[in-house]
Amino acid sequence: MQSRNDRADWMKMPHPQLLRDMALFVEVARRKSFSQAAAALGMPISSLSRRITMFEATVGLRLLDRTTRKLALTSYGEAYLAQVSRLVDEAQRTFDDMMAVAKGPSGFLKIAAPPDFWVLRHLSGVITEFSALHEHIHVHVDLKPAPVDLVGDNYDLAVAIEEPRETSLIVRKVAEVENGIFGAPAYLAERGAPGAPLDLEAHQVIVPAQGTSANWALTRGSETVAITVAGPLSCNSLSLARRFAVAGQGLTRANVISVDSDVSTGRLQRVLPDWSLPPTPVYFVTTSRLLPAKARSFIDFATKRLATVLAAASGNPRSGGGTPRRVGQNALSS
Repeated sequence: MQSRNDRADWMKMPHPQLLRDMALFVEVARRKSFSQAAAALGMPISSLSRRITMFEATVGLRLLDRTTRKLALTSYGEAYLAQVSRLVDEAQRTFDDMMAVAKGPSGFLKIAAPPDFWVLRHLSGVITEFSALHEHIHVHVDLKPAPVDLVGDNYDLAVAIEEPRETSLIVRKVAEVENGIFGAPAYLAERGAPGAPLDLEAHQVIVPAQGTSANWALTRGSETVAITVAGPLSCNSLSLARRFAVAGQGLTRANVISVDSDVSTGRLQRVLPDWSLPPTPVYFVTTSRLLPAKARSFIDFATKRLATVLAAASGNPRSGGGTPRRVGQNALSS
């Protein structure tokens, strides 16, 4: 028979539907879309909208402003989201941990990665090894150029070569890829190979961004030389810039992994090999530190393997995993 104190404690416990509605609210608030949240949750939009409306009535505050074009958080909604997000994430992580103990990490793992050559060549091998070790995890990879909407597109993590601008995201530096300057033998025979960094200013350079010029900093030991390069062609695709260079349209900056086959077959030559451009960092990006077991197991595995693979491929001993940190932090945090 229950004592009076037991009954009092039971009355203080949150109703199960309240906890469920908290999770539903977090999903809608993060995506700022009922349709996207409903698709991710696998429930009808009408049911989700009704639950959120009832939840607002229970709380006694309007948490979301709805219009025909957009959905936005009210000031109360923003404050409430900040309070309950961690609770929902911790509850999900606890559940995933229990499932992982019972049968190992499992579920659908959705990854976004840039459509670069090194991804096709090296990340694919890492994912293949991971899948062989985790038969209960289904891995899906989308090749997408940055920026990637992790929440809106329902990604568990993204591989990035540029640090995202959103300060709410968590980044882990995995590796660094060595960069060099390359040109086709025919172009170098016609224009001459540069003997020093300043010589590059007289060359046609395939600029890696929209515009007619770019600023580069080359280093050799303790020396650093800042130069401005220019050329008649520019593009935001490393693969296309490589094709322009192979066709003899000018010099291009490229990571050594992407052009190693071109160098070995003689389609491209590296110029100024004693001088270094800043390496390209490789990051894993997530929306939270509280990750499900499937994502944590992949990040732990891929951080070690990808760092080793890229270091060996680029000849860069500095490559290696880093500590996760929130975007915008100067000091790394645990």
